[in-house]
Amino acid sequence: MKIKQLFSNNQEWINTKLKQDPDFLKKLSSDQKPTILYIGCSDSRVTAEELMGAQPGEVFVHRNIANMVPNTDLSSMSVINYAVSILKVQHIVVCGHYGCGGVKAAMDSSDLGILNPWLRNIRDVYRLHREQLMAIEDESERYRRLVELNIQEQCINVIKTADYQKAYKDRKASVHGMVFDLETGKLKDLKIDFDKELEQIMEIYTLD
Repeated sequence: MKIKQLFSNNQEWINTKLKQDPDFLKKLSSDQKPTILYIGCSDSRVTAEELMGAQPGEVFVHRNIANMVPNTDLSSMSVINYAVSILKVQHIVVCGHYGCGGVKAAMDSSDLGILNPWLRNIRDVYRLHREQLMAIEDESERYRRLVELNIQEQCINVIKTADYQKAYKDRKASVHGMVFDLETGKLKDLKIDFDKELEQIMEIYTLD
């Protein structure tokens, strides 16, 4: 896409929205009240609002390489704090996708320079679940499973935060792990049993 095309696309978007609702821009500029925080991958093929059919103002979005939520990442932690504690979202969705380049890179042993510290977080997921992953003989299936396990671990990282734990006590805020299949276009709920996954460790991470 050429840069000039952005402006004509923008005008077309304005015209379409105003045709549907003459007060659209007035409503859009007044405030935002999203009910969902979406943490997804920066991959250009995986656009959050479009795949969910969401309208402007419905979803607060944070995207980075491989939909990571490391507790040392100020950007991720700030987004969670603002969305959960200020905007009072009810649902937190961590959404990865099959065919993720970040997860694929983490499976290789190549030196990727500045990306190394970021990908190390995914390699840690690989290490945590190595026995399960190495039992999968088909490399493509192992890759898909690592995508799912990475989503699971990032959901757990969200649950470990003080912001989420307070929101859970106050209003039963929920975390959901999802994966987007590029080949089918379908969004799948991984239906992770967080109670089971956390039963061994929550006494360490639970805050008063």
